[in-house]
Amino acid sequence: MDGTSFIKNGFSNFFPSGVTIKTMTSPHRPIGVMDSGLGGLSVWKELFSLMPDEPYLYLGDSEFCPYGSRSSGEIRDRVAKTVGFLMDHGCKAIVVACNAITAASIDFLRQTYALPFIGMEPAIKPASLNTRTGAVGVLATERTLKGELFSSTRSRYARDICVVEKVGTGLVEKVEALDFDSKETLALLETCIHPMLAHNIDHLVLGCTHYPFLQNAIQTLVGDRVTLVNPAPAVALRTENVLRETNLRSHISGETETPVFYTTGDTEKMNRMLSFMRVTHAGARSVTL
Repeated sequence: MDGTSFIKNGFSNFFPSGVTIKTMTSPHRPIGVMDSGLGGLSVWKELFSLMPDEPYLYLGDSEFCPYGSRSSGEIRDRVAKTVGFLMDHGCKAIVVACNAITAASIDFLRQTYALPFIGMEPAIKPASLNTRTGAVGVLATERTLKGELFSSTRSRYARDICVVEKVGTGLVEKVEALDFDSKETLALLETCIHPMLAHNIDHLVLGCTHYPFLQNAIQTLVGDRVTLVNPAPAVALRTENVLRETNLRSHISGETETPVFYTTGDTEKMNRMLSFMRVTHAGARSVTL
């Protein structure tokens, strides 16, 4: 199957009409995973858990992090460089493991580049469908909460639900610093979460891929009566489905592929994060975009 028929016959939902396909791809090439920094590793973890036989190439732009308060133009300029790097390394599909990038750039990416992009979906739907109190919380960055994707998803699935939104000011920076449970981090979390609890929420959506690294601290604050909703497992499942639908799933060999991790920031911090995640078979590499 050549590149043109691949798009036209199997991937019409990802590309609008008129896109010219100039490249061919192979199921043996890596899956690219991109984020503003270290947070997207929470998504890579779910991808790897589901598809350990796939090769992965991760790029975290920690030098430019956080993205959540930046303009759409700034994000798109930086994202173009990141995607260029991943495409130059032969990635067959790219998982946008960042809610802010998805909100600012997913349509742009799908219209501009001739390969599949899987973005982060606001997990309002499962939270709204399963709430018992009729109130759910969403902890996210400013860019995500102001995005059209979040707005449309909320309107579609939570019309009759009380949705309490809160910008997680300072939380991305805490995760980038590998500070998951200090007194200062817990104080920031309390500031964000206590107003939500006052609205009797019973589900809390983690609307930034950095936030799962704070999950233990958040669960301690909210207790057992609040369910935390992490969209990463669903994104991993969607990625596998897309790969199968487009004949890009690697032939399952039973062998675990060694992932490759790049950062524009401090490689030592990424290595410490990988160690925290018990990833011992790969180390961080430095890149300048």
